[in-house]
Amino acid sequence: MNIALIGYGKMGKTIEQLAISRGHHVPVKIDLENISDFNTDTFSSIDVAIEFTSPHTALQNVLKCIEIETPVVCGTTGWLTSLDQVEDKVANLNGSFLYASNFSVGVNIFFEINKKLAQLMNGMNQYDVTIKEIHHTQKKDAPSGTAITLAEQVIQYNHLKNNWVNDLPTTASELFIESERIDPYPGLHEVKYSSEIDEITIVHNAHNRNGFALGAVMAAEFIHNKKGIFTMKDVLGFGN
Repeated sequence: MNIALIGYGKMGKTIEQLAISRGHHVPVKIDLENISDFNTDTFSSIDVAIEFTSPHTALQNVLKCIEIETPVVCGTTGWLTSLDQVEDKVANLNGSFLYASNFSVGVNIFFEINKKLAQLMNGMNQYDVTIKEIHHTQKKDAPSGTAITLAEQVIQYNHLKNNWVNDLPTTASELFIESERIDPYPGLHEVKYSSEIDEITIVHNAHNRNGFALGAVMAAEFIHNKKGIFTMKDVLGFGN
């Protein structure tokens, strides 16, 4: 495939290496210096675009990809309050869009474990649950999109929690997400259930960016020649 990268920072460069190692070509790389190349002519030979930029640019980048009929995989977090605009655009233009808060295969397995544990812990009122995430200082959003996904899963199944907060909670119904920014740190996510008697903790600790990049390339391979809206659950074949 011919893959376009929208955003050519550390993640973009890692995705490029992984894509080439899997036999793909990356003829187009869009960054601040060449934003004028983000157009229909430049993208005419592109099969899939992979977008990793920042929360304030992701929405317009995704919408533009759909408008110029380029399937797009987006890994930028912190903008999902505007997701309905993308859904409408995909429906109106018969587009292709795949989003994940985290493309790592390991993290997506971690999501499934988190859901199962939350179901098992529902009603175990002696346990309080908290989430912790650590990333590098260049990460723009806090909490991470992955931490928010984990929190939303817990809230779905644990009736003691009805919303998450990024500061110390003021009521028992608030799920605390602790965010730390430390260099260098690819990413750690921890879900902890604590009681006076014991503690249950599940952790995903990324060693480098390669897992995220590989998942993004796998997502691009999956969405090629497909129409609609997809997630990593579709890529990995996980059921609902």
